[in-house]
This record gives sequence, structure tokens and C-alpha cells, in this order.
Amino acid sequence: MSCLRCGGEMVHAFTENIQLGKTSVLLGDWPNIWAGAMRVEVWCCKSCGRLEFFSAEDSETEGLPQTTCPHCGRSHDFDYPKCPFCGHVY
Repeated sequence: MSCLRCGGEMVHAFTENIQLGKTSVLLGDWPNIWAGAMRVEVWCCKSCGRLEFFSAEDSETEGLPQTTCPHCGRSHDFDYPKCPFCGHVY
């Protein structure tokens, strides 16, 4: 994926839950708790640092895309910084 700002390479940084809702004077944090959270994937540009957020709801239900380690040839989730089987660092 290319950065919309500079055209640099975007890399997956992490997946996080972003809290929805807001705190109110009368009910405190309850509206925040009831609203739940939205699961997002955060991608970062290696060149300029721009962050992009994408919904992770679909990828969670279907499973993460797989990649093949060039060192051991085994398949694993694409977002690992190193192969969970042989330890090859990408």
C-alpha cells in the first residue's frame, strides 16, 4: 500500500480498539462503556510518518491474511514482525 501524502511504503503498525462514546456530566463513564469500541488496523508510512486507520472488523471474522516465511517456508499471519516458527526477522 502506498502513502496518500508522499507515496512511500505503508506498513502495518498494530491493531487496536478505539473507544466510542463520551463521558457525560450526569452519567459519568457509563455512556462510554455502553458505546463499546471499534477495532481498527493502524498503518504507518515509513517515509513521512502518516497514520491510516482501517476497520479491522472484517479481517477479524475472516482471519488475517497469511504470508510465507522466505527462510523456513511455513505460512503464518502477515502482521508478525518475525516468523513465529524459525525467528526470521522481516
